[in-house]
Amino acid sequence: MKKILCVNYSQSGQLDEILDRFTEPLKAFQLERVKIKPQPAYPFPWSAGNFYDGMPETVQETPMELQPFSFKETHYDLIILGYQPWFLSPSLPTSSLLKHPDFMERLKDTPVMTIIGARNMSLNAHDSVVNLVEAAGGHMVGNYALVDRAPNQLSAISIVHWMMTGKKTRKWGIFPLPGVSQEDIDGATTFGQLLVPYLEKGNYTGLQDQIIREGGLRIQTSILFIEGKAKKIFRIWAKLILKKEAQGKSRRFWIAFFRFYLNFALFIVAPILLLLYTLLMRPFLGTKIRAKKQRYSFLGIHRIQR
Repeated sequence: MKKILCVNYSQSGQLDEILDRFTEPLKAFQLERVKIKPQPAYPFPWSAGNFYDGMPETVQETPMELQPFSFKETHYDLIILGYQPWFLSPSLPTSSLLKHPDFMERLKDTPVMTIIGARNMSLNAHDSVVNLVEAAGGHMVGNYALVDRAPNQLSAISIVHWMMTGKKTRKWGIFPLPGVSQEDIDGATTFGQLLVPYLEKGNYTGLQDQIIREGGLRIQTSILFIEGKAKKIFRIWAKLILKKEAQGKSRRFWIAFFRFYLNFALFIVAPILLLLYTLLMRPFLGTKIRAKKQRYSFLGIHRIQR
């Protein structure tokens, strides 16, 4: 019988629910579910200070301590890794897991499918995850991403409302519901069913193509543009804050400065740059945009499967 490991970290519980739906059709196999937790655990809801304070280490992918966990098997036929992006990087518990010796040992020579629960930006985070999977000797066979479908600025306001209050409700009764829609969460079962024949054969060629055809991964040109610029800036900020802290300067002050910058960039700078890009540059970059979308659609997968 095929042995499957499904592992993830979820703070709000949304990713747990997504994976529960996704793995429903896989219960005929030997399915092991492991939920990791940081040590100490993050609060939920967040406070604004705690949330932004995690940015430098998240972007730098500095491993944190995790609560003890264990695996029943030494090798699996498939590993399903669920994760969420933070600050255009894998969440800190996720990058810490991917650098944990016990998990790295299970990744070696093992097919890996990732399932992402994101606000809307996951391209840079997934690039990091693929690199860490490959560094441990694993190989990607599929990637399924569920995102908040609301416009960028509106979803940012909604997600902060949810993360800071713990209430998955419409802010002031007028903003969109935060997070992945319940319809999309429930629809994860369909993609779990889609995986079954590939798992039975032990051959995943064509899986990612089918995921894309069924709408399991969509890359918006606007998000592609924003992510292409923003991760470099996040790295600069992360290094600056850690440098200032090492010099004895107030970390809290620089985190607050970053928070102001991030909101200014998100709500003022990004819309202006995106408008200029759409009007002046995008019409001439069709081939380059298609190539980038192709790359991100098959990160790690085309090297093995295509």
